[in-house]
Amino acid sequence: MPDPLVVLKREGPIATVTLDRAARRNAINAPMMRELIGIAQGFTADEETRVVILRAEGGDFSVGADLAQPPSTIGPASLLMRRRAAELGASLMRALQEIHQPTICAVQGVATGAGACIATACDFRIGADNARIGYGEVKLGINLMWNAAPLCVHLVGPARAKRMIMTGKLFDAATLERWGFLDEVAPLADLDARALAWAEEYAALPPMAVQMIKRSVGQLAGALDRAIMHMDADQWLLATMSGDYREAVSAFFEKRPPRFTGD
Repeated sequence: MPDPLVVLKREGPIATVTLDRAARRNAINAPMMRELIGIAQGFTADEETRVVILRAEGGDFSVGADLAQPPSTIGPASLLMRRRAAELGASLMRALQEIHQPTICAVQGVATGAGACIATACDFRIGADNARIGYGEVKLGINLMWNAAPLCVHLVGPARAKRMIMTGKLFDAATLERWGFLDEVAPLADLDARALAWAEEYAALPPMAVQMIKRSVGQLAGALDRAIMHMDADQWLLATMSGDYREAVSAFFEKRPPRFTGD
């Protein structure tokens, strides 16, 4: 069997989930997403774990979707099955958001696209001082999908969310802490220790009350998210049929600036 792309370790009441594809800068592919979904759903039957830390090996948290094997294009070529495959990211986001226990994401280096989406699905985010986070989908001529846009809006507000999603830029940790995207910034060497300190604080609290509060706040904040975002996979399918998308992917692999025409 191939080595796991996501590693789960438990130590007392704290579980640590690690993205373990450092050789590819933790680029997200479909098998990795399915592993994450399985681990996230497994916490439902886990009575001992009180807090979950999500982290990554290597210099970067995740450079986003693996363009050599895009998560949303795996599967048969019919439009029907491409539409279903395009829902995998939203399924991952729901699985992460529906973890009963508080979740803390520790982010180092680059977290863009899918990497930034995964971070926003957690309850709290601690960034290393070298963290740079953004949504690069627009540079490929596509929309932000995975039902992730509302989560960014909840954290930073509409105008800043537009800046992040429309420009595709990477924003530094100090800026994102000021905007509310990050809850804390720590020296890179202290990142795991700070995530653990946060986890220990929440693990010491009454688990039933904490988990009920988490669920109530989440439901209140995102009451309309899914109703509004149910079409983002269809928007993605439309965008991938455009000339701009094909040009962006070609330019990426050819290491040249893209030439967008609006086609």
